[in-house]
Amino acid sequence: MVRSLARCVTQGAGVVLIAACLSCVPQVFAAVEPITPNATIEQMQRAAANVRAGRTLTPKTWPGGARVAVCISVDIDNESTWRDNPLPVKLSEGEYGALEGLPRILSTLDEFHVPASFYVPVLSAALHPQMIPDIVKRGRHEIGVHGWVHEEASKIDDPEKEARLLSQAVECLTKAAGQRPRGIRAPSWDFSLNTLSLIRQAGFAYDTSMMAMDQPYELNSNGAPTGLVEIPINWITDDYEYYEPEASGSLPSPEAVYKIYQAEFDGAYQERTLFVLTMHAHVTGHRSRIVVLRRLLAYMKSKPKVWFATLGQVADYVKHQGGAP
Repeated sequence: MVRSLARCVTQGAGVVLIAACLSCVPQVFAAVEPITPNATIEQMQRAAANVRAGRTLTPKTWPGGARVAVCISVDIDNESTWRDNPLPVKLSEGEYGALEGLPRILSTLDEFHVPASFYVPVLSAALHPQMIPDIVKRGRHEIGVHGWVHEEASKIDDPEKEARLLSQAVECLTKAAGQRPRGIRAPSWDFSLNTLSLIRQAGFAYDTSMMAMDQPYELNSNGAPTGLVEIPINWITDDYEYYEPEASGSLPSPEAVYKIYQAEFDGAYQERTLFVLTMHAHVTGHRSRIVVLRRLLAYMKSKPKVWFATLGQVADYVKHQGGAP
């Protein structure tokens, strides 16, 4: 798998588009128009219509009668965080994610027998090709798409280029993981006006980039349901917002972060919906912060009727069991 990834990375420019030809790519949007005080109601609605929340998909019951579904996810950004200014010391902060952070996270997940979803930019996999085999060999985790070099789609503004980068990422991660990724998390959780169409054409089972609800839902586009499941995320349960590298380890304390995560889980447990934790290997993987993950997993494991699943497993279940007709 490592050799396959290396070949894919070096030959990336030649990867053929998956699921759609370039002639099917949606129209280029030169810019997003602002919603001004002069906007009509129709203009307001049209400006927001590209991606909207559709019907909720929370099922009446989770598998085994569980009260809540818990998804642990890891964005393996690593060196891609500093790709715009790839100087040695900064890159070493990202390298930490592969050499120290990911092994700690995987060991902790092994200890608690918990599955997780890992979203990987090809840049991270190319610099550390052992990571994906280390994840896959556990037999309970999934690999998802997280861009080619962690590029932000809204800054590309070229549907053909965005389609090519997405196709290359799918091709390389498929070779590295041994099976095609079924889910995507947009780098920086960022969409262009073309992204949803490209995701649908590529045949993904679910997206996990949006924040309109605390529970699974279907994505709508321009007033019509798309059939695409959204497993939503939020900044409150994302480690980067608390521990990001520029904070240099100062604040907040891991104890404060734990209390926020715990409160979010307790709310999901009470509401019988969904809790998604987002981590980064080079962020939570530090020693003082991995303690928070261990404590949180122990707390959630102590509660009855908690279903730990990958985001892909949740997407499959809710698509067939959840939501109103």
